[in-house]
Amino acid sequence: MTEFHDARDTQDPAAREADLFGRLPEAIASALRAPGWRAHLGAVDPATITSREALARLPVLRKSDLPRLQKESPPFGGFLPDGTHGFSRLFTSPGPIHEPEGEGADPWRAARGLFAIGFRPGDIVLNTFSYHLTPGGFIMDSGARALGATVIPAGPGNTDAQLDLIEALRPVAYAGTPDFLKILLDAAAEKGRDASSIRKAVVSGAAFPKSLQAEFAARGIVARQAYATADLGFIAYETEAPEGMVVNEDIVFEIVRPGTGDPVAPGEVGEVVVTTLEPRHPLIRLALGDLTAALTEPSPCGRTNTRIKGWMGRADQTTKVKGMFVRPEQVAEIVRRHPEIGKARLVVTRAGETDAMTLNAETETATPALKEALAASVQTVLKLRGEVALVAPGSLPNDGKVIADERDYG
Repeated sequence: MTEFHDARDTQDPAAREADLFGRLPEAIASALRAPGWRAHLGAVDPATITSREALARLPVLRKSDLPRLQKESPPFGGFLPDGTHGFSRLFTSPGPIHEPEGEGADPWRAARGLFAIGFRPGDIVLNTFSYHLTPGGFIMDSGARALGATVIPAGPGNTDAQLDLIEALRPVAYAGTPDFLKILLDAAAEKGRDASSIRKAVVSGAAFPKSLQAEFAARGIVARQAYATADLGFIAYETEAPEGMVVNEDIVFEIVRPGTGDPVAPGEVGEVVVTTLEPRHPLIRLALGDLTAALTEPSPCGRTNTRIKGWMGRADQTTKVKGMFVRPEQVAEIVRRHPEIGKARLVVTRAGETDAMTLNAETETATPALKEALAASVQTVLKLRGEVALVAPGSLPNDGKVIADERDYG
């Protein structure tokens, strides 16, 4: 029988939606007290942002822009309504991007996901995520302790010392990258060390292919993934259900067409955009650059929040053609100029020894006039000439790609 962290795991989706959007205006009002958010959001009345449709009209803030914005206005780009006063810890992640730690026993919202993954009160957890500068170690540490688990703050590396800890303290759970768990298990097998106490694991931060999942299972370890970032903590997590990840509570989760802030159709691959509701550290439509798609059926585990496929690649498909950068935002601008177009995909190839582009555009009205108009927009927006191919709706792959670089220099 499935166990749940609390009743919110199985609440009515309409009630969850009403709660999120009932709290959203306060978060936006708080954000607007910060100069960075005022400059980014512009003139907006928080009281009117009470639905997904209203939220979708606000601009996205791209995570890839945060290093520049934070450097221009240190330390946090003017995005903290009350500055850094009152935060218990401040972190930095590659980019660099700086993050504050929120309030409470579980500031990264990790406990719910860890429970779904299988962690329980009384478990001893070997936490090999880093505690140095970045929040990874603290995300798992605080979530596990909020559940009533005991944490070994091991950090990464130093395999022999880790094996000493495992034999001495007998942790039942592991938190870290899947790669390092394999290193530990392989080293234990090679050196005749006993790592058999580890029976469950939360892994994140690296690819977790089916082959590695099967290898862990063969060694008696149930390993499940968490989708977490240094900015947001736990976003989604795997459960005992065989497919997909369940979105965490207390966040507004959107999937948009790369290069835009426009929500995609159900089931279509797009870029992850997340909104949080903490008044002291609101994040309004933060575009993470990760691709995913929503699964249309609810999770068999019984949890009722949105279910997603998990990480499906990166949305930043910027490439260089004939010495000019071509970006997803530019392809989106071409599509916006032509309402007859649904999806579009710019394919970059080589013709002889020269770069070539073809804009493949889905439309129900394939006419010579539309093709000519699209070609003109390609040249105007991209500053480059390109071919246009009009294709039937549904012809383009559902993989989130707006720009496909298919050049072969072999």
